[in-house]
Amino acid sequence: MRHSYDPAPDRHARLGEAHHMAMELLGAAEQAGLFRAGVSESQLSREIQALGRELFGTFKHWHKRIVRAGPNTLCTYGGDPPDVLVREDDILFVDLGPLFGSWEADIGRTYVVGGDPDKIRMRDAIEAAWYSGRDYFKANRDSATGADLYGLAAEAARAQGYEFGNWHSGHLIGNFPHEIVQGEFQENYLHSGNHTRLCDPDGGGYPRTWIYEIHFVDRERGYGGFFEQWLELD
Repeated sequence: MRHSYDPAPDRHARLGEAHHMAMELLGAAEQAGLFRAGVSESQLSREIQALGRELFGTFKHWHKRIVRAGPNTLCTYGGDPPDVLVREDDILFVDLGPLFGSWEADIGRTYVVGGDPDKIRMRDAIEAAWYSGRDYFKANRDSATGADLYGLAAEAARAQGYEFGNWHSGHLIGNFPHEIVQGEFQENYLHSGNHTRLCDPDGGGYPRTWIYEIHFVDRERGYGGFFEQWLELD
């Protein structure tokens, strides 16, 4: 079945609702103590899915659910590492793409199990880099490009002594499935070669809506971390 694109005038509000529900899900998972040692990545993923059904009824994802712990946090979305257990003093991240009605959300967070100061520093640096990029976008809304946002993310990683873990720092999101109408592949991502202004409309003349994502990795220590959400969120 081919889904239709809905350029509804309340599109911005509907996307906001979807993303706030995604944030509600992660908040509930934190409150329930799901991010703990001794659980496998696959089991934690199933628990998050079950919690989503409990909170929202029918609960689907527009992209695969990602739960990565320990050395698997070095992998990007496209990787397929073996399932591992979350260990004591570990670091893990989730990358979820819940679908609320016909509206996509995309959210990622890093969690530190225990009190390892290096892992906590990475987690906090990643979140700070996201908000720094968001603030740049808000201050330069009419001129900011995908290359600009990628460059900020990569430089933030270098400034903290990390590598940036991916070839892009975000992508489009919208009314499911967003890939049908949003344009050329290279224009759908925030990367060093995308000099299209983020405010430029898509092929149908509608505003593009962006997810900004930060993935830092520390090769020497053997782990990474991740943070993403809708660029328009405060």
